[in-house]
Amino acid sequence: MAMELNTHFGRRLRLRRLHRHHLSRLLIVPLDHSVTDGPVTGGSGVNSLVGGLARAGVDAVVLHKGALRSIDPGWFADVSLVVHLSASTVHAPDPNAKYLVASVEEAVRLGADAVSVHVNLGSVEEARQIADMAAVADACDRWNVPLLAMMYPRGPKITDPRAPELVAHAITLAADLGADLVKTLYVGSVEEMTAVTRASPVPVVVVGGPRVDDESELLRYVEDALRGGAAGVAMGRNVFAADDPEATARRLARLIHRELVTVESLL
Repeated sequence: MAMELNTHFGRRLRLRRLHRHHLSRLLIVPLDHSVTDGPVTGGSGVNSLVGGLARAGVDAVVLHKGALRSIDPGWFADVSLVVHLSASTVHAPDPNAKYLVASVEEAVRLGADAVSVHVNLGSVEEARQIADMAAVADACDRWNVPLLAMMYPRGPKITDPRAPELVAHAITLAADLGADLVKTLYVGSVEEMTAVTRASPVPVVVVGGPRVDDESELLRYVEDALRGGAAGVAMGRNVFAADDPEATARRLARLIHRELVTVESLL
């Protein structure tokens, strides 16, 4: 038993760091959009952005490996680092065809608390993405690194990406192949989301969705996700593109980490 605990110590330690503000809830801010869409989060402002998110109580940020050259490592005393291993661009013939651009070993060398991979369930290149995720999960087991799987039903045969049965399948696929945590779509209602999360063997965080100008609407969306059993949210654009990203992140963190806080009290 002692040997088993020691074998998994590094993974357990990283998971504890990821959950630094709450034992079961998470606020993750993905900042990997610049590879896909261009310089929306990159450039000289990314360091101050990460600093503000750290001060706001965000649990983790998701970044590509090269972006770390511009960031003060001191911020990661207060926020966890998730290194994203997948990529594609909006200019590709098939933007849904994700591929690996970094390894778990690189992420460990950079000091990551976790890694993430992106799989589009139902895409033309689904087979390669699933195989890549399985290979990353194996490397995560060797290096004791938690794996966040970003799972989206997307492809030529997907007519409703938020269909509960599709989202549940995406979650199960990720868990069965070794993911510790799944980021996926909110299925549209508290009741349907509850059924999906109850069936999940791993924690589920929902995506932040398209840009919303009304912050009360954004907070109520997060509140519904939490009521539906989500462990939290992975919210990018609605945080980093806000008028005051740090203030928005702070309100989200208070709502996610403190169960007695209401949306009304934050506005």
